[in-house]
Amino acid sequence: MNEKTMYELRKIGFYTFIFIIVVWMGIPLIVSTLYAFGLPDEYYNPHRIIPFHFTLKTVKMLLFTLGGWDALKNSVIVATLAIIISFILGLPAGYSIARFIFPGKDTIKLGMLALKIFPVPIMAVPLVMLYIRLHLIDTRLGVALAHSAGALPLVVLITASIFAGTSAELEEAGMVFGLTRFQSFLKITLPLALPGLAAAAMFTFVGSWNEVFAASVLTFSHRTLPALMLTLMQTAPDYYKFAAAFIMAFPAMIYVAVARKYLISMWGIALK
Repeated sequence: MNEKTMYELRKIGFYTFIFIIVVWMGIPLIVSTLYAFGLPDEYYNPHRIIPFHFTLKTVKMLLFTLGGWDALKNSVIVATLAIIISFILGLPAGYSIARFIFPGKDTIKLGMLALKIFPVPIMAVPLVMLYIRLHLIDTRLGVALAHSAGALPLVVLITASIFAGTSAELEEAGMVFGLTRFQSFLKITLPLALPGLAAAAMFTFVGSWNEVFAASVLTFSHRTLPALMLTLMQTAPDYYKFAAAFIMAFPAMIYVAVARKYLISMWGIALK
């Protein structure tokens, strides 16, 4: 078997693997979308694998009658606040880790990663008590703070990697010409790192969008979309569950589709 044949076989194997992954991930999305708009009668028809007649009734019921639209807006507001809070706290920390040498830097990074393995549900009771005392219970800001706490370690580590990939010499050149370190950061480093920071924001948004525990425990009337759907779908018919899956997945897919180019840019910066 010559080298050209081996290359063609590897190429076929690679594309076959990619096709299997795409099908594996795509079929649940396609099925959820079809049955989200399918008629209930066709869902329970044993002779139909996929529906052929569609309606907006189920999705409209979830969005406008059962409160899904308000919950969706709450999710967007909470995710946006989580991005702002985690970046306000995470950017200085990531920049410091990337630019300065100090004792215990590696220990701090490992410690931040270790926080991600801590079981969040065991904090439910003390977290609720704390929120009641701070008057943050059942508020969007309270949920955003909880989501920011979960996203902050990743934001710090990602931004540290991004800033480590940008040129420190350009900052120093800016300071030589009269800029302060903060001005040099704003005018030189930050614009270079913006694509990667947008990717970090994407991770924070998706993490907040999918988080359900904090929103379920800390809110009653301002629930995010996952928390509301978790409550509604416990006793709902199956076709409502498919509609809920579509409503949950579609906005996040749109966001990721728009932000994917920044994700690619992030890896390009970080690997330089």
